[in-house]
Amino acid sequence: MMLWLDNPALLILASVLMHVTWNLLARHVAANANYLWWGLLAHTVLVAPYGIWCLLQSVQWHSELLLCLLTSGLANSLYFLSLRRAYTYAPVALVYPLARSSPILIAIWSALLFSEMISGQAWIAIGIGVSGLWVLAASSRKGNARHALRWSFIAAFATSIYSLSDKLAVPSLPGFGAQLGFISVGYGMSLLLLTLLQYKDTGRYVPLQRPPWGYVLIGGLCLGTAYALVLRAMLYLPAAHVVAFTNGGVVLAVLLSLTLFRERQHWRSRLLGSLIVSAGLVWLGYA
Repeated sequence: MMLWLDNPALLILASVLMHVTWNLLARHVAANANYLWWGLLAHTVLVAPYGIWCLLQSVQWHSELLLCLLTSGLANSLYFLSLRRAYTYAPVALVYPLARSSPILIAIWSALLFSEMISGQAWIAIGIGVSGLWVLAASSRKGNARHALRWSFIAAFATSIYSLSDKLAVPSLPGFGAQLGFISVGYGMSLLLLTLLQYKDTGRYVPLQRPPWGYVLIGGLCLGTAYALVLRAMLYLPAAHVVAFTNGGVVLAVLLSLTLFRERQHWRSRLLGSLIVSAGLVWLGYA
């Protein structure tokens, strides 16, 4: 096995780069193209067969692992459903930072349900990072924020549930292939749910538009693989820490949009939010 797969910092870094890639692409795809649906479809076709084969070949199944698989799949489906609904009311710039504010919930559930305590400094650092995400969300003043907020927070809640379930499952998943397969089962459930929702909303199982094939391919390769890397990092760090560190991708996406894509709307608020998130991550690293 490649040594970098046992280094949590490199795992999180690779995940962040993949998250940033597909999120930046999502910003440039029309809403009725339903980029999440195409990304999940591409993952199911390109990545899932290998992962599920590894999962079936290498895992010793037991009741706790099966329960984690079901819980993660259902929570993943709720996450993608909520994210899709939120995107119908507001743009990615408002929705995604709110949906990424789950680390504080993960820390709470970890303490209440599993007696996994984190330090006071870590609590403060996570709180600072989440407040920075809220500043980033507030910098986007487009869309119907009232309705988007509800679905964004449901997405954050769903993230906290599947993150804890995944944390419980990952010790029983030997190797990155099995971890990728575990994620793929949940993503398959999410694709089925989004397809049914697509049919309910439009009368079509396939979205009205298709993003460029390059966008679909990149989304399929990045979407699930990025989270499988997060899952593996949970072998070495608490779930709240791992998810919080992946929010560095939100900062990187903002900086790239300001510099590379020259999206200068409300740039002061976006830069301030990015600095607050970064300060929280630096503090968490030292904590």
